[in-house]
Amino acid sequence: MTHEAINLSALNQYAYCPRRCGLIYLEGEFDQNVHTARGNAEHERVDCAAHLAGKDGARLDYALPVWSQAAGLIGKCDVVEHWPDGTLFPVEYKHGPRRKWLNDDLQLTAQAICLEEMFGRPVPAGAIYHASSRRRREVTFTPELRALVAQTAEAIRAMLTSGRLPPPVNDQRCRECSLKDLCQPEAIAARTKQRALRDTLFDPNGAMD
Repeated sequence: MTHEAINLSALNQYAYCPRRCGLIYLEGEFDQNVHTARGNAEHERVDCAAHLAGKDGARLDYALPVWSQAAGLIGKCDVVEHWPDGTLFPVEYKHGPRRKWLNDDLQLTAQAICLEEMFGRPVPAGAIYHASSRRRREVTFTPELRALVAQTAEAIRAMLTSGRLPPPVNDQRCRECSLKDLCQPEAIAARTKQRALRDTLFDPNGAMD
């Protein structure tokens, strides 16, 4: 089956906030703040930094382009460890402290799906390396995570086909988002509240009660 290729990073963005994903991939908007700058710098350092592999004797691929024709995915792995026993182990670098984020796990699972198709072998697990705490968090690629990758990719395709931005989430995720000024979640929420209040004042025909 042929799919429109979805970038692996778009899966992460959509799982975090669908509107943020739309602003980036539908409207081509992107603003950088201190968090995105740190993240970009961390990814740039991956290519030249020493990497502690999960197994002695592992061969490392940095910035490896990956794709899956079956799943319609394309992107890049920060690091792929090739263990002596033949195991492939993707490692995604994030600049923050060690903590679990579903959107990060989803992106890493999508990398595994691509690697499985490219190399013809199972990829059961990988890791998120959290630069601030300098610790790895291992992720097992469960059937639930794999199914969520497919569902999220389809949701992104539907959004791109419709050409419509999803509504803002307007919660704690917005506080440090680099696209907050473009998104304007508070202003949109205020307009929505005003429309709801207006609707309570008028009947469906527009006549006052």
